[in-house]
Formats: sequence, structure tokens, C-alpha cells
Amino acid sequence: MLAIATIPDLLRLLVLPFFGYLAWRDVATRRVPNRTWIPVAILAVVLLIWELYVVTTGEFTGFQQRQFYIRVAISIGFIIPLTYLFWLIGGFGGADAKAFFVLAVLFPTYPQYTLGELGVGGALASLPVVQTTVGVFSLTILSNTVLAGAAYPVLLAGKNALTGYVSPGMFVAKPIQAEDAIEEYGSLLDFPDRRLIDDLSLDGLSSYFSWRRLDLDALRMYLQWRDITLAELRANPELYRDPETVPDEPNPPGDGMIATDGGVDQSEQPADAEYDDPWGADAFLDDIEGSAYGTTPEGLREGLETLSDSEVVWISPGIPFLVPLFLGLIISFTYGDLLFRFLSAIGLA
Repeated sequence: MLAIATIPDLLRLLVLPFFGYLAWRDVATRRVPNRTWIPVAILAVVLLIWELYVVTTGEFTGFQQRQFYIRVAISIGFIIPLTYLFWLIGGFGGADAKAFFVLAVLFPTYPQYTLGELGVGGALASLPVVQTTVGVFSLTILSNTVLAGAAYPVLLAGKNALTGYVSPGMFVAKPIQAEDAIEEYGSLLDFPDRRLIDDLSLDGLSSYFSWRRLDLDALRMYLQWRDITLAELRANPELYRDPETVPDEPNPPGDGMIATDGGVDQSEQPADAEYDDPWGADAFLDDIEGSAYGTTPEGLREGLETLSDSEVVWISPGIPFLVPLFLGLIISFTYGDLLFRFLSAIGLA
């Protein structure tokens, strides 16, 4: 009987539909519950223990055993701390980091699938086609994911250019109607109204690239907390800028998922009034439990000002990273390591 793959490698194929589902969920909700990772984490640990037992007790040379142990050590000891660091500095979301924690345990070495004489000259007889000399499959998945994700800013900039929206943020943001902000996931950005070369000092360049951000989940939490709609806020910003209009018993803010932003009408307020806590931003952040996705009172106020007096705003949709991760997985399982192939082609690997 033709051996297609080992049983552990066949079981690893289960992660493809699993991560396909996670990619869809990431696009739809930007949320992956912690309990979702439990089955695949258990699978990863079981398969790692299985292969450690086979390699340790089976007919493997000392070199093969050391090679396997080193690859496991690199996968777990490098990938997990690296992705944790990315999460700490904001480069990864929590779900993205958990995904690579699982993959580091699940794929310390390359899986192997024998398919027979497929492709030109049997090129697809064994998958993945391109394997690295290091032999750590989780590194291949990470590099392919980064390459797949790198295409997103280019496509976004091209779309913005075709529609006439050219801005320093065209690679990271898209324009939308301000009234539609509650129907989007991402962050509200505000770019300086000047040229990059207007101020070349360090402070000037820093302020140019310090685009203020309001997480749109935090915006929905704020609107639900105050029991108002974005349309009401835009129609009467002078009223809602007054912290005295904050309800005595605000609603629970929820977690900011797209649903409804509710609302009630209130009376007019003078346009030139000044307040100690405009928009009730401090009151909101003091009242809720936990953090509103890193939102500061000043960031919330600035975002609300932008939404109240602008017709078109820029938002950074962010990359639902589990989508390029799923693409990276597909590429890794079939073709193999794209970066290693490129570096080999130019003589650097």
C-alpha cells in the first residue's frame, strides 16, 4: 500500500479547514473566542508528544534525533517569544499571537505528503515542494504569512489612487463616509493637513506620522454607553459635547461589536460652551470595566470631533491577520517556502 503520509501529518491537515473558518470569522467579527483554540492546541500537544516518542524510541540515528530536537527547540523557543513580542508592541492581535503559539507546537518540522508522479516531471510528487535547510515549518508559515499580508497595503493604495484619494495614509487607510463609521472595523485616523517636507525636524516628522487613532469598537462602546446614535451625535455635537448630558445610569458598553448604536434625542446646547470633560470622555473611560482598546480620553475626544464635523473620514481597516495566515498555510503546505526559494534564486540561500 502506498504511504501518503504519517498519521500525525495526516491529522495536521485538519488545521486547514479550521484556519479557513477562523479567517472567515476574523473578517466578519474581528474576534476569535479563547475557547476556539482549545481543540487545536490539544491536537498540537498530542502530536508533538507522539512524534517525540517515535523519534526517541524508534530507529533513528543520533544525528536525526538531534536534528528533530533542535527544530522543536527553534519552533517553540523562537516563534512563541517572537510572536509574543509582536503582540506586546501591537503588531499582532491576541488571536494572531495565539495562532502562532499553536502553529509553533503543531509544526516544528515539515510535514510530508507523497502524491505520486504529479506535475511536470513529477514536480508535485511530494509536498511541500520547497523546503528550507533549517527545516522548521512554523518559520515557513510565518514568512509566507508576512509575504501574503504585505500585498494588502499595495492593493489598498492602488484602490485609493484609482478612486482619487491620494494621501500619506493611502497605504494603511481607506476613506469612508463619516456616518458609516459604526458599520466598519478598524481605527479612525487623522492626517496632518500639510506636506511631509514642511517641517523636517524630529518633532515635526514625529507629529506627521503620529496619526491620532480612535478604535471603532471603542466608538460603538461609547455610543452604547451614552445611549445615542452616531447620527444623533453628528446632528447635534454641541449637545453631546456637554458632559452634563451623560446619563446618570449609562448603559453597559458591551465589547464594541457591530450591532446597533441605539439613541435618544435631547435638547439643544450652546455651540460655544466650554467643559472640563468634553464629550464625557473621562467619565466613559472611568466608568467602564477594563480598557476600550487602548483609547485615551484625548483620543476619544479628537475622534468624536472629527466624526462630528467631517463628511469623509479615513479609517485603517487593519489587516484581519488570520486571512493572510490562512493563505500562508495553503502556500506552505503546497509550494513551501516562498522566501527561501527567492533567496536561493539570487544566491543568498
